[in-house]
Amino acid sequence: MRPPMLVLCATVAAALIATLGFAVRRAASSNDRPEARPLGVVGARGVSDWPVWGFTHTDYSADTGPASGTAATAIARQPVLQNQHIMGWGAGNPEPSPGVFDFRTLDQRIAYIRKTGGVPVITLCCAPDWMKGGRPGETDWSRLEVAPTPERYRDYAALAAAVARRYPDVRHFAVWNELKGFFDTKGDRWRYEDFTAFYNAVYDAVKAVDPRIQVGGPYIPMYSFVQGHQSSVRGPWGSIDQRVIDAVDYWLAQKHGADFIAVDGPTASDDRDVYPDEVTALGKLDAIDAWLRSKTTLPIWWSEYYVEPESLPWAENKRIAINAAALIEFARTGVSTVLYWNNEAQDARCQGCLWISTLVRTGGAPGGMLTLLQNFARWFPAGTELLDLRATDAHVRVLAQRQRAVVVNVSDRRVAARVGGAELTLAPYEVRWLDR
Repeated sequence: MRPPMLVLCATVAAALIATLGFAVRRAASSNDRPEARPLGVVGARGVSDWPVWGFTHTDYSADTGPASGTAATAIARQPVLQNQHIMGWGAGNPEPSPGVFDFRTLDQRIAYIRKTGGVPVITLCCAPDWMKGGRPGETDWSRLEVAPTPERYRDYAALAAAVARRYPDVRHFAVWNELKGFFDTKGDRWRYEDFTAFYNAVYDAVKAVDPRIQVGGPYIPMYSFVQGHQSSVRGPWGSIDQRVIDAVDYWLAQKHGADFIAVDGPTASDDRDVYPDEVTALGKLDAIDAWLRSKTTLPIWWSEYYVEPESLPWAENKRIAINAAALIEFARTGVSTVLYWNNEAQDARCQGCLWISTLVRTGGAPGGMLTLLQNFARWFPAGTELLDLRATDAHVRVLAQRQRAVVVNVSDRRVAARVGGAELTLAPYEVRWLDR
């Protein structure tokens, strides 16, 4: 069991206040202080050298523009996971004609990930046009999200194997993205039988390159509704779409193999946006993780997650606070990987971006979300032993290990709360890191 937080005398506390710049009142007696019990570990036990936290590169990332070097310096300060798709979101068509490869843009992105010390992840999506009914040599980007036809599944699997051979330092591959192109609009269901056949072909091909490569899926969006498509996975935020439940169940039963299970999705519902409020809606993450744990022992990946309503963008302090609360939820529920989908911008104005656009000469400076991800990667990587430290006010979320803790005020008002042996006053939507 971890030792409780030390009781500091008034002199030391005063020095700490001066150093950290916030008011802290210590409990007068250790009898007033609850013990922090062991909670478990971040990710899976026995896993090390895995940051857990990271992001996905999108169309306008940091590898181009006059401020690319500035962003590289910021990203390299603390290595995180960096994910890149093989086609789209900044990568061109990797095989415009059968057997004719063009990896120039993908090479550039992977090189930037290496340059910035990132742990590389590749998402095997999307497919060249000739694999989905188009003409060889042509790329219609409006059809990016169309799935390969069944007779081309093996062709796509061969492309995936070629990617795995080209980047031997990439050891983790997610298959496809949100089952794009695999929804049957007439039948109002996911074509999970077709997707699983596609996944199995890709899985077999990549494992044939090197069985030590980690491959997972199905990277399905965990949509929810307040009304309609009800399932047993429910809470005050609504219910997970039963059609999604059916797809995951089938994939788990019929896959050839997997090293992790990947999902994504918003805390918002499809019919009510964020419901009933952004804090209560965070409970959806916990419910999904608990349901997945009941179905499989595979490590859980959140390949994307979203906590902000589409209708009303938040101020930056609220955005960072609610994201921090989501990361705390993921850590406490044992999620192995969390990837933040970086917003795109070609100018200096971008809400939720990890850095100011590198296309702007004065850009490249890190945003609050990059700093947040890097702090979690530094203090809560895989294998970190967590302590069950909680606040006396329900508006304050806490994640703690032996040396460091992060506390988050998820409300729009100032909150006073005791966390362990410390009494804190937090500003609205404040995120504070504490030495323990």
